[in-house]
Amino acid sequence: APTTSFNSFHDYKFVEQDDYNIGQMGRRWFGHRFYFENARTFNFSFPNLVNSSPLKFKIYVAASAESTTNMEIAINNNPIGNLSLPSVEYGILGTQNIYETSFSSSSDDISVDMIYNNNGNPSASAYLDYISIEAERSLIGNGQQFQFKNNSMPQLSGVGEFNLSNASEIDEVWEITDPYNPTFYSNTENSAEFSFKTNLGRLKLYQALALSNTFSPILLPNASVSNQDVKGTVFLNPQGQFEDLDYLIIAPQLLSSQAERLANINRSKNNLNVKVITLESIYAEFSSGMQDISAIRNLVKYVYDNASSANNRLRYLCLFGDASFDYKDRTANNTNITPSWLSTSSFNLTTSFISDDFFGMMDPTEGSMISGDKLDLAVGRILAETPQRASEMVDKIESYYSSEAFGNWRNNFLLISDDVDKISDRYLQETTDQIAEDVKQSKPFINVEKIHADTYAQETSSGGSRYPQVNKAIFDALEVGAIVVNYFGHGGEDGLAQERIFDKINAQELTNPNKLSCFVTVTCEYTKFDNPLRVTAGEFLYWNKKGGAIGLITTTRQIFISVGIQFNTTLSQYLFDFENSQTMSMAEALRLTKNDPAVTNNSQRRLVFFIGDPAMKIPLAAPDIIATKINNEDITTTITPLQALSPAKIEGFVSDDQGNILNSYNGTLTATIYDKNIQRTTLGNDGTFFNGQLITMDYEALGEVLFRGQASVENGEFEINFIVPRDIVIPVGNGKISFYSKTDVPLSDQRGYNFDIKIGGVNLDAPEDNSCPNIELYMNDDSFVSGGITNENPTLIAKLYDENGINTSSGVGHDIVALIDGDETNPYILNDYYIADLDSYQSGTLSYPLRNLSPGQHTLSLKAWDVYNNGCTKEIQFTVFDQNESLELTNVLNYPNPFINYTEFWFNHNSLGVLDVSIQIFTISGKLIKTINSQTNGSGTTSSMSRNITWDGRDDFGAKIGKGVYVYKLNVKSPLTGLKSEKIEKLVVL
Repeated sequence: APTTSFNSFHDYKFVEQDDYNIGQMGRRWFGHRFYFENARTFNFSFPNLVNSSPLKFKIYVAASAESTTNMEIAINNNPIGNLSLPSVEYGILGTQNIYETSFSSSSDDISVDMIYNNNGNPSASAYLDYISIEAERSLIGNGQQFQFKNNSMPQLSGVGEFNLSNASEIDEVWEITDPYNPTFYSNTENSAEFSFKTNLGRLKLYQALALSNTFSPILLPNASVSNQDVKGTVFLNPQGQFEDLDYLIIAPQLLSSQAERLANINRSKNNLNVKVITLESIYAEFSSGMQDISAIRNLVKYVYDNASSANNRLRYLCLFGDASFDYKDRTANNTNITPSWLSTSSFNLTTSFISDDFFGMMDPTEGSMISGDKLDLAVGRILAETPQRASEMVDKIESYYSSEAFGNWRNNFLLISDDVDKISDRYLQETTDQIAEDVKQSKPFINVEKIHADTYAQETSSGGSRYPQVNKAIFDALEVGAIVVNYFGHGGEDGLAQERIFDKINAQELTNPNKLSCFVTVTCEYTKFDNPLRVTAGEFLYWNKKGGAIGLITTTRQIFISVGIQFNTTLSQYLFDFENSQTMSMAEALRLTKNDPAVTNNSQRRLVFFIGDPAMKIPLAAPDIIATKINNEDITTTITPLQALSPAKIEGFVSDDQGNILNSYNGTLTATIYDKNIQRTTLGNDGTFFNGQLITMDYEALGEVLFRGQASVENGEFEINFIVPRDIVIPVGNGKISFYSKTDVPLSDQRGYNFDIKIGGVNLDAPEDNSCPNIELYMNDDSFVSGGITNENPTLIAKLYDENGINTSSGVGHDIVALIDGDETNPYILNDYYIADLDSYQSGTLSYPLRNLSPGQHTLSLKAWDVYNNGCTKEIQFTVFDQNESLELTNVLNYPNPFINYTEFWFNHNSLGVLDVSIQIFTISGKLIKTINSQTNGSGTTSSMSRNITWDGRDDFGAKIGKGVYVYKLNVKSPLTGLKSEKIEKLVVL
């Protein structure tokens, strides 16, 4: 006999919609919004309610408001609660509250009224997460299937009996507590009263089935699944043999062709065994075809766990595609291409984060994203939402390995620090400077450039405080090139620093092709890529097709200064932790940093991503280049300094890692000679005091460049000659020589340095020189003629010559300076862009990319000085084409018309430059029979007539066409502006 009878069950009703993500981050979504409409009513029905049993009520609401607001709750017109919703604050984008209570009802129908009080804040909004009501109902059938359970079962023992009344239409009751192993009870007699017994002691879930009320499955489109075996084939090479994998790329089918391009690059350049697996095949095999980030991780873990040995395990994982906070495509233009892990915290910029670490933690107990989990793989992500974007990003990666990307910029490391807006900000510049000094000591061949913002004059504008000279210094340093760019300071989605020293517009304008940097941005939200509604500065920097970043070690949320100090310091140690030129990949350096106990805030480690190819390494040249003599004396023992205006000859050789000369080496060497280091002090622009003292910082900067030139390396040996500029720092001290050499067969590069060189004093016997340099100016290329047309971003080219060489040492008033339209308030200092020609110190070239010039006529003047400080100025005129002006074609005709075997195509146009012209000739039925491609020049007025394109009346195969009427289409494009225009006319052949 049963010990307990059940005539009732516990039912649940919910209101929950997922329409709004308040912070546009994390997994929490909300439904009904209370804004203009501040009151709503929700109705629930519980047929056959057990009136003696109280109902359990729970509600969860959230708000985004700058002041405290509240939500009034009433049930069946009886007020039951008033939920206070605190105001948002910096870093907190929403607040929440939850309310629970019990109530009784004499009616089966329940109404819940909600009224939002914004307390006079018109921009405030509240959101309903969910309402849940639990009620006890009599176990009475209604001719339909339904679920039921009784919550008292776990607390009872023995045998219980469920008694269903009005059950004649209930054919079966299934126990579905374990949905994979259901049991069922049949109402074979279709009795009105139906009972079944069950063991008590645990909660069980049942489904009453009425066969007259069953559901029919719907066949989804594209429901067919091709045969596949990812697990069985992932380790097989093209010959069907087992091979361990080094590198796994996960990409959707949409981007798989570009993912395969990336795989091929790493196979050929890094000798890695790479496999591309599509998301669709992973979902089909690991999650029944449904999107599931755990399926991705399970595939990765399968590959990791099934290597032939621990030493041959997977090392790199690339998630190829953009990601979004919206897994379900509720957001317009969503970018949920290759999903990432999102935290449940969704309001707080420091605790709500996105992380790809989830996919790279391989230990059996890991994957729950607890703070102690460690990364086992170097993980990177290619941010691309379309095949076009993916192609552009892989193009950049491919260019990173090209011959054009080899250059002396590979010896440079750039560090940028924020200024001191508050006391704790002093650690920003101090930490940055210490990182610079550590790298200088451990890797002396690297040329460390520091841009401490507080060293420059701060200016006030309508938009707030600004550092225009810092912005220019950053642009110049990036365009000269640096393997790593490290910024430490405040920032956000729009750029670096409160003063906007480098913003998202700058990130798009940057022009540094073949000098692509790894950007380390330890700042807040710089690359918060998971919000498709707002593109960040970091994304623009990465997507820049003219240069920008090759990879970013970057933050997606707010990071504390204390964590930033630990993280940045530790990361720099790993980035530059290498023997000779054997560096670890950028993503591997990030992995080790995240696992390092020196970074104590475990959860904030997850905020940092590597954007880019996780197998890509910093492109350091191999050692060594050794200087042996200076002016025919042993450079290690000579005490004779290089004096101002004295000739200098530096000799040396390219060596192997044992110091032996490479006799077979032939290439081109670049040598940069630096004066003594410079002592500088920051200005304390923001007037921040600590212990009664204005916060400033003394630091040491790299000396001025005295000479940068090129020499041929023949059979491993080289010789550099130059005249020491007058503008050196006179006291004698040690300077620096930085060497870089490249050879094309095989393509490789070498590096070297020397601190033995002594610089100082003046050569009193120097010959007299009163002649200034010769200057030739061009725009874009050396065929440019003054007065010509350019786009809005032309490249200035200057060819300079002087018998004693050009001064690049930044003496007071002796810089290479360009002015546009005589604007002396905005000079262009071009010293760093000048390099002497091969095997010459007398001639050289500078190329400088100008940006965002206004349409119309301009005059550019350039002043350069020789090493004796003789200066000359040269001017060039040019016209910037108006990008908004259309390309107009008028008076389109062919003459003669009709014709027999000769006609000319004429048209007027308003272009200022070369035009690409295509004429396509069709039959009346639309068959293309002839295409003529040509070019024409324009004078810039609508009276400019082009008449240099002719036709003999023959088709593309040389055959004479028949008599009759034909149609021709004239297509004209300006290569300079990208503008296009077309016209269609008729011609007659006799």
